[in-house]
Amino acid sequence: MQEFTTSGAPAARPAGPEVLRYTAFSTDPAGGNPAGVVLDATGLDEREMLAIAADVGYSETAFLVPGEGGLDVRYFSPLAEVTFCGHATIASAVARAERHGGGNLTYRTAAGPVEVRTERAPDGSWRATLTSVAPRTVALAVEDLRTLLDVLGWSPDDLDPDLPPRTAYAGAWHPVLAARTRERLAALDYDLAALGGLMAERGWTTVDLVHRQDARTFHARNPFPPGGVVEDPATGAAAAALGGYLREGGHVALPARITVLQGHDMGRPSVLEVTIPADLAAGIAVTGTAVALTATGG
Repeated sequence: MQEFTTSGAPAARPAGPEVLRYTAFSTDPAGGNPAGVVLDATGLDEREMLAIAADVGYSETAFLVPGEGGLDVRYFSPLAEVTFCGHATIASAVARAERHGGGNLTYRTAAGPVEVRTERAPDGSWRATLTSVAPRTVALAVEDLRTLLDVLGWSPDDLDPDLPPRTAYAGAWHPVLAARTRERLAALDYDLAALGGLMAERGWTTVDLVHRQDARTFHARNPFPPGGVVEDPATGAAAAALGGYLREGGHVALPARITVLQGHDMGRPSVLEVTIPADLAAGIAVTGTAVALTATGG
């Protein structure tokens, strides 16, 4: 039924939240990983957030609720809520900095507090750095590794013996598999349903497939069935987890700064800068740029 004011005019319906679209870890709209951003999600419930994320259609949308001492932040894929999302954190931080200026913020996420800093790059663009919750790694069960390799069409000989499989966490869980060659990483073809089922059972957010080009450069690909997409073109949470994996396993000289190149094989090149402190209890810092998209961009 149409509602009217006392003057007889139709009553104005409350406007929905402003939904922004940014791509993170790139300054080119054709690169990076697109994310939805709602800078003020005050009053939205879980059902409404999920509906907005599904309508946006990107792998994640970040919903920020300003509060005293920081921001309450929730992340939704088109299918479900996730505990933490790195690229949507970078995207939302840059979107906020463009409107309110840079500085330091605390994102209160389901995974714990994440410190975020925004600052201008020399070219005038905004850069954001997130510092993850304390990372950790655990063994990857032999049967899970066997299943992963089978689903991916990899063999044990495809793995880099110097970077053994583990499951890593820096706000979300990711199995880390290192390919021996760049060619093996480039040839990604897997059973979406089978991998999605395994990931749902284990609580994994993405699978972090990497190749070490040199001591400071890694290529990465991240299958992401739980988000409703075959592959994520830039995964900040997985980059942070990789940093924790490298530190805990003694695979880098500390402190370290590495570059993760992702998305190139799917036509959306992304660059993630990862800083790994020597302190084993410290979070991993992930830095990137972001740029606004049109409503149909990305």
